[in-house]
Amino acid sequence: MEISLPEAVEIVETLDEPPTREHKTNMPPAPPASSPFEASGPDTARLQGAAAICRGVVRVMEAHGYACLTEMTLANGRRADVVAVGSRSDVLILEIKSGVPDFQSDQKWPDYLDYCDRFFFAVDNAFPSEILPKTTGLVIADAFGGAILRDAPEAKLAGARRRAMLTRFGQLAAHRLSRVTGLTDTTPLR
Repeated sequence: MEISLPEAVEIVETLDEPPTREHKTNMPPAPPASSPFEASGPDTARLQGAAAICRGVVRVMEAHGYACLTEMTLANGRRADVVAVGSRSDVLILEIKSGVPDFQSDQKWPDYLDYCDRFFFAVDNAFPSEILPKTTGLVIADAFGGAILRDAPEAKLAGARRRAMLTRFGQLAAHRLSRVTGLTDTTPLR
C-alpha cells in the first residue's frame, strides 16, 4: 500500500486530537516505565520527538492488526525500536528516526534485516523522506497516529529464526505484563 506524501501529511495532521476515554477503570495506574526515550538534557527535544513517533507507530501498527513491543533486544545484541507481530506470525521491525542527524549517524539498521519479514523506517512529517532507502518501508507518525506511506518488501524469515523471534516476543511481553500488573518486581528482560 503506497500513498503520496501530501496525502500522508493530511492524514497525520487530522490526528492532532488525542483520543478520549469514555470509561474509567478500577485498576490502579501502572507504575512509570523506564524508557530510553525519557530523558533530560540537551537531547531532550530529540528524544521526546522519538517518543512521539514511537507512540504513533504503535497506534498505526495496532490499527493494522499488529501487536507491538518497543525496545526489544535481538539475538545479535541490537535493540529494535518497535517489533510488530501480525496474526499470521509475520514479524516487522520499525526503526524510529527523529531527525536527519539521527539517520545519518546510524549505520546499524542493516543488522535488523535478518530478524524480520519486513523493515520500516518511522519518521515525523518534517523528515525529508527522500533520503531514506527506497528498499525499506516508510511510516510517517506523530504522537496521535500515523500512516504507512510505503510498504516494505518482504523477505521471509527462516522457520527457526521466526520461532526464536516469536518466542522472544512472547516472553518479553509476558514479563513486561507481570511487571506492570505488580505480579513480579524483577528487572525486566530487554
